[in-house]
Amino acid sequence: MRIFTSDAPASEPPCPICGGTGYVRRDVPVGHPDFGRAIPCRCKVSDLQAKRMANLRELSNLGLLSRMTFETFTPEGYALSPMLSANLQHAYKRALEFADEPKGWLLFKGAYGCGKTHLAAAIANRLLERGYGVLFVVVPDLLDHLRTTYRPNSPVSYDERFDSVRTAPVLILDDLGTENLTPWAREKLFQIFNHRYNAKLPTIITTNRELEEIDQRVRSRLMDQEFCRVCHILAHDYRAGAQVQSDISSLNALSDKTFENFELREKELTANEAENLRYAVAMVQDYAQSPKGWLIITGSYGCGKTHLAAAAANYRAVSGFPALFIVAPDLLDHLRATFDPNSTVSYDKRFDEIRRAPLLILDDLGTQSSTAWAQEKLFQLLNYRYNAKLPTIITMSMTLDEFEQQAPRLFVRMLDQRLCLHVAIIAPSYHRARLRAESSAPRRPARRRPAGPESR
Repeated sequence: MRIFTSDAPASEPPCPICGGTGYVRRDVPVGHPDFGRAIPCRCKVSDLQAKRMANLRELSNLGLLSRMTFETFTPEGYALSPMLSANLQHAYKRALEFADEPKGWLLFKGAYGCGKTHLAAAIANRLLERGYGVLFVVVPDLLDHLRTTYRPNSPVSYDERFDSVRTAPVLILDDLGTENLTPWAREKLFQIFNHRYNAKLPTIITTNRELEEIDQRVRSRLMDQEFCRVCHILAHDYRAGAQVQSDISSLNALSDKTFENFELREKELTANEAENLRYAVAMVQDYAQSPKGWLIITGSYGCGKTHLAAAAANYRAVSGFPALFIVAPDLLDHLRATFDPNSTVSYDKRFDEIRRAPLLILDDLGTQSSTAWAQEKLFQLLNYRYNAKLPTIITMSMTLDEFEQQAPRLFVRMLDQRLCLHVAIIAPSYHRARLRAESSAPRRPARRRPAGPESR
């Protein structure tokens, strides 16, 4: 290894490796990437690390976010339903875990004001306290920082600034998707994500966009479930002061439906019915843990299929994954309402919102009106989800044979065993089973009243 000659004063003992210059050259053959390149000596590593940390802190500008800590975050939220509160606490727990062990990628997804930036900043502040090198930057600002390096009077070169971003020990990118996505910006962001993905560098991303709206190359890396955890925060904007109710999903009204409070009714069912119901619960629980394809639940009214479908949706929502729960006739009403001149949402936007839902629960399919328009809309919606293999739960009170007469095109798709899992609940209605149990119970003989004086 070659060294530079030292210009250090005689009074200072020079480094025995570099002679006090701070740089060395590797003894490599011509043509090697490091040939003739000055490499920092070991004696300068700590100084260079301190300088790099200072640059990261300056670029992060975290002083403005120093108040955003875990201590100042309200995990239960403000005026939230139990389901939404549990969802926010789940996100808080995920943030704490990352702050304790920064590993892999963590994506916070949610609406404005839901708390995702606060949690990301809380992680940054906690890691800074522990001595980690953290770069917290809003994505549009990041691109501006890179652009300014092209100026002749820039104190830092583009290569130096870009390298400090993509190799930061912990990188936090806030508000991905709000940037002006020019071809140059798209390419720079991909290079940053791709380098950190390949190097497995800890990264946190926040966004209010759907994953489908993010550049496909970046999205593919965000969807690596073994490396990236996606945490969807469903809480409303805390600055709004009141809970925003969905005008589509009925899940808030069913937030009390869980697997834990589902009654197996073993005392009132026959052995065969009880075994079938236990099987149905187990199948829906397995699906809720990792939804893939379609789950079709059939059974008579009141047998528990809506409860199980809502329990699966609530399980996913609490874990940070959104679910759209809607009754089939209501779905069509929401579509019809968009034709009203006073509607605040277009038909295309509403239809697209339903057909692209990460998890759709369509309750009571078959009870909707059987007009040609209604049948066509349902076919278009479910056919899209079938082709895209989007997770979908369908409940029906009719058998598949009966449904074939009503919607033969959808029936054919439901027969695809590669995509569809069928669960047929044979247990009778909850109330009917209670009546049956009461009627079959042995009756006590009427107690004989003692004879009164008038009968003596």
